[in-house]
Amino acid sequence: MKASAQIIGLPIISIADGMQIGTVKSFVINPDKGSIDFLTVEQEDVQLSLKAIPFKKVVGIGEFAVTVASVHDVIDLSEIPIANQLVNKQIRIKNTKAVTRKGQLLGEVHEFFIEEETGDIIGIALRLENGEAVLPSSRVLTYGKDILIVDDDAHAALFSDVAMLIRENGKQVDNVEQGRSDISQQMEAISETAENVEALESLREKQIALLAGKRVMKDIYDLNGQLLFPAGTTLDEEAVRKAQEAGPSVIVDVSMNVEAE
Repeated sequence: MKASAQIIGLPIISIADGMQIGTVKSFVINPDKGSIDFLTVEQEDVQLSLKAIPFKKVVGIGEFAVTVASVHDVIDLSEIPIANQLVNKQIRIKNTKAVTRKGQLLGEVHEFFIEEETGDIIGIALRLENGEAVLPSSRVLTYGKDILIVDDDAHAALFSDVAMLIRENGKQVDNVEQGRSDISQQMEAISETAENVEALESLREKQIALLAGKRVMKDIYDLNGQLLFPAGTTLDEEAVRKAQEAGPSVIVDVSMNVEAE
């Protein structure tokens, strides 16, 4: 699973040619399927039309690059009617408001998460009146240009962090197979007790208690790709709160990559 901010700006590399053919500029969202159907391409040369890669042509999405089989996987969207229709709908997810069927504001969307194997949108991160939470995409009824419509019981389905969304979808973060630290296991146990957003503050205090005094084992970046903590940083309370403020996926990344001093 990837946050959208982890994909935007990545180099696009052709495996057959061993060359960079551009960078990821934006997503073309299919609101009916709740998926990313195309990645638009930013290239250095002057473009008279919008270039894109069908998501089904993506070989892999890593930390460094998006890979495709060859340069021929880049297409002109104007030549594909259905793609043109999707572009003209101008569907976006980030910086929209999530509103229930009955017109109640749930929160504002600041991030969303994609299953990198399929392009399916599996969750959205919301800013609420009293914190942040993650909503499974199964609770989204309509993806619109400015508004996301969610079901009336969406508030009951909120997760306090992205780790709970991962478990809900039966997925694992990239480095789980390399072995989780004791601290990450404790974090999971805590997350299971946070059944709704009201438990968020309690969870955050427990995160501080568990992470303060621990040392990060790798560079930690925020969702915009800015370095948050270089490897070797010893976390204090202020640092943990900084990670929490950076978003659910960031604090999970921290929790899975720390060791005791």
